Amino acid sequence: MSATAHHPVVIVGAGQAGLSVSWYLGRAGIDHLVVESTTPTHAWADSRWDNFTLVTPNWHCRLPGYTYDGPDPDGFMTRDEVVAWLHGWLDTFTPPVRSHTTVTRLRQLGDRGFEVTLTGSDGVDTVTCDQVVVATGGYPLPIIPPYASSIDPAVTQIHSEQYFNPEQLPDGAVLVVGSGQSGAQIAEDLHLAGRQVHLAIGNAPRVARFYRGRDCMTWLADMGLYDTPTQEYPGGKAAQEKTNHYVTGRDGGRDVDLRQFASEGMSLYGTLVDGKDSSLRFAPTLTAALDKADSVYNSICADIDRHIEKNGIDAPPPSRYEAVWSPPTDPTELDLQDAGITSIVWAIGFRPDYRWIEASAFDGAGRPMQTRGVTQVPGLSFVGLPWMHTWGSGRFLGIDRDARHIADTIVETLGRTHPRLAAVQ
Repeated sequence: MSATAHHPVVIVGAGQAGLSVSWYLGRAGIDHLVVESTTPTHAWADSRWDNFTLVTPNWHCRLPGYTYDGPDPDGFMTRDEVVAWLHGWLDTFTPPVRSHTTVTRLRQLGDRGFEVTLTGSDGVDTVTCDQVVVATGGYPLPIIPPYASSIDPAVTQIHSEQYFNPEQLPDGAVLVVGSGQSGAQIAEDLHLAGRQVHLAIGNAPRVARFYRGRDCMTWLADMGLYDTPTQEYPGGKAAQEKTNHYVTGRDGGRDVDLRQFASEGMSLYGTLVDGKDSSLRFAPTLTAALDKADSVYNSICADIDRHIEKNGIDAPPPSRYEAVWSPPTDPTELDLQDAGITSIVWAIGFRPDYRWIEASAFDGAGRPMQTRGVTQVPGLSFVGLPWMHTWGSGRFLGIDRDARHIADTIVETLGRTHPRLAAVQ
């Protein structure tokens, strides 16, 4: 590709969010380029464990011009089924993707758009563009705590994105650190496989899988929670910063009850705060964390009760979760060798990495400052971020709407700055 090649729009990332913007730009006749470091939608096949399932019902799965139309709309697709579904979508259009190419630098050219540096198997070259859409995912860098390097090197350590199945880990007990969606489900996966599991839990809340005859997420969708703009969402910024509720779609869907796991032999701890050699230290937060998660669980059920009553919906009677196990104490220490722990799975999340973008579009934590994906930097937009517009942003349920807004904004802007493009709107 010529170093002087120019495209009106460059989209960085060919996941479902970036490709959704491409779908709309293609419909509008806008020339654009999608740059992908590997292959389109690769993360679904490469970064999910073997027994992964969606935690949202299949009917949530909707992308531009394409919705789930299989036999189980209230079920939960497995990893391989999601991959097949996405391949079916990609068969419906031909996005202009340049694969196995990484954007290593994005530089503003004053008021003349952007210069994009591309690195691939053929070397390094550049293109210029008027508009850039960053669709690289919300948080691409896995978090590993700094003290991990001080832990006994005989203990295998991996991040949750590297976990695929229990067999990849050495024989022995496993410590899972983190109780968000990935941590809780990986702990369950290991537990069901008969492994001795130790789980350090954080402040993640939980939600019932089914309540009063329906999936809880279907109730919440009916209640408008996934459509409420971020600035109007109950709890404000604090609610948006919380870890997602843990639940699973495995085997048709069920609650993830850490207390039940404990009663079956899983060892639970509070927040892991430090480690050296074979010794780990935990904050005495286990009891409070379990109680808080159950409180959120019951609070969501109560919200659904009010919705049912307000709308006169015929549904089974209400109920509340009652604890099946409580910790006798809050453990604060663990010796890996004494416990027979041979591996650790870090499931404490990811962090943003936009160091390759040379633009004043980020807050002190390195997160984009944006409104519905549009920044104050002319021509720079983001898509696929959690809470970009609503709770549904970053999920299949909200991607189409978010991508359409970004594409519409781009088409309108290009129509103003490039009169010849106005006719394609």
